[in-house]
Amino acid sequence: MSAQLALALVSTIRHDGNGGVADDLADLAGLNAWLREQAEPLREYVGGFEIRGGVVDERTRLDVVAVRRAARTLFAVAVRPGPPSRADSASLLPPQEAVARLNQAAGALPVRPVLSWAEEDTPSLAWRGEAADTRLAITAGLARAAIEFIAGPARDLLRACPAPRCVRYFVKDHPRQEWCKPSCGNRARVARHYQRHTAGR
Repeated sequence: MSAQLALALVSTIRHDGNGGVADDLADLAGLNAWLREQAEPLREYVGGFEIRGGVVDERTRLDVVAVRRAARTLFAVAVRPGPPSRADSASLLPPQEAVARLNQAAGALPVRPVLSWAEEDTPSLAWRGEAADTRLAITAGLARAAIEFIAGPARDLLRACPAPRCVRYFVKDHPRQEWCKPSCGNRARVARHYQRHTAGR
């Protein structure tokens, strides 16, 4: 689950289709739409705290963007010696500052373990949040997902998509995967064909 949520967060920076970069979290409407899409995976990281769309403010948006910047910085570190995403070249934090920001955001939501053990069932453990503040719950949940991803085995499979104009990170699911999605592969092949064709003239 952490891979899904962490990648979804960093993927809110994307190619805009016109040679530039789009930011899905550039305004409150974008953040609210994204939070509605990510409600289920985010619930796991906020200890059951219910996050309703439409309740965030500008401070929440800025905090989420700060968590995303820290996560993208550490994703750029994780893909070394390969290059980072083209969108990150001018906005990366010092890695230790990124680590500190994620840790601080993740620690803002106190959680406690809750044991459930119905008769004749297997015991299960869940973590429950105690926050009264939606902003802290959102940023803590996103930071926890990023930390879990960065500290987990999927980090070794993280790549920056090398396709022209793409600025996404992806987890390499199989040995021959080179791009984040098929359309990026098509764009890369077209660009190579064009370069070969123009070089031969």
